[in-house]
Amino acid sequence: MQPPIIVRRLGHTNFADTSLAMQRFTAERFSDTPDELWLTEHHPVYTLGLNRKNVRLPIRDDIVLIHTDRGGKITYHGPGQVIIYALLDLKRSQLNIRKLVSLLENTVIELLADYGVSASAKADAPGVYVEEAKIAALGLRIKNNCCYHGLSLNVNMDLTPFLAIDPCGYAGLKVTQMQDLGINIDQQTIGEQLLDKLLGKLTVNLDYGHMHD
Repeated sequence: MQPPIIVRRLGHTNFADTSLAMQRFTAERFSDTPDELWLTEHHPVYTLGLNRKNVRLPIRDDIVLIHTDRGGKITYHGPGQVIIYALLDLKRSQLNIRKLVSLLENTVIELLADYGVSASAKADAPGVYVEEAKIAALGLRIKNNCCYHGLSLNVNMDLTPFLAIDPCGYAGLKVTQMQDLGINIDQQTIGEQLLDKLLGKLTVNLDYGHMHD
């Protein structure tokens, strides 16, 4: 039996502080440390992952740019976007990175389907898309068979900062959000629904229990 997953609801957070906290948690965890899911929203920030080749830096300087240790290229985080960080022991959970990416993508796809929106994933470009527009992004880091970072889902945010970058490194990639698809639900509700779906998948597939902070 896996130890219970701990859920932490962090509210609005600073990306740099949260990233350091994830690194510290992962470095200090033991084989019996419970996995955790962190639900948060970030203050406006551009984040640049480890794949920095040919990345066009933001053409605006009023939003801070932070280099981070997740996979992928550049993206934007801000209020109105739901973020779930998955701090999981992959070896103990019998997950590999591809299975985890699919699990996260399918969680978002199923949530959108509940609201009548058809979404899909792409084998060559992680994330979730609605008619070629990206609505959810993924970025992960693996250390000692444990992962951190996670997924972000655009709910009801200001999308204009995405215009200053090539989202996830793709020039001209369109970005959308749930509000623009006619889903007028607040991000707190969406965050809880996404958490429940993700916990359900982990519980069913990995024989987890879970407990809430």
